[in-house]
Amino acid sequence: MNEYNYKIDSFMFDSIKEITKPKFLEFGVKQGRSTGKFLDLCRVNNGKLISVDIDDYKYLFEDPNWSFIQCRDDDFEKLDKYLKDKLDVIYLDSLHEAKHVEKIFYHYFSKLKINGFFFIDDISWIPYTKNNPRNNFYCEINNKETFDKLLDIYNSNQESIDIYFSFISSGMCKIIKKKENLNLPLKVATRQKSFKNLIRRLKFIK
Repeated sequence: MNEYNYKIDSFMFDSIKEITKPKFLEFGVKQGRSTGKFLDLCRVNNGKLISVDIDDYKYLFEDPNWSFIQCRDDDFEKLDKYLKDKLDVIYLDSLHEAKHVEKIFYHYFSKLKINGFFFIDDISWIPYTKNNPRNNFYCEINNKETFDKLLDIYNSNQESIDIYFSFISSGMCKIIKKKENLNLPLKVATRQKSFKNLIRRLKFIK
């Protein structure tokens, strides 16, 4: 099993495999790897999947449980017409930039059931740093900014969401909805660069 399959199986699908009559929303199709796994679960648990991508992938599957919509994931006016029922799972694997992730999360959060899951792919920057095999400036910076943004969102919404991270492969975030309302992100204020911490560190320099 490759890293990607292990990541989504162990971190995502193990969490949602017992949901009966699930309603899934997926942003980003490409090769259809996650789409196929969602559809397998739909057949077992009598579920439905809506997949969204800017490219046309409707030819990938012929399944009565699947609806494909070709458009941007932030075409809210169009997509909201299809999302009449509350969702059990939302999976975001489209544009991996912090501002976009924030925009998508805040818009679609209200469409998620209480105790529903919001998964966000590609949150680990570690494989893309200079000293690692995937060395890639764009992915390193964007994934780290996305990770930090998710921490800021959690910082201001600790009563509304639970949040978990996996660092397998390119990483993934799992958010569980506890309450309806969301506050705007609040930057995590750390003491890492404080004078007090500088003094603490100097004490350990020999």
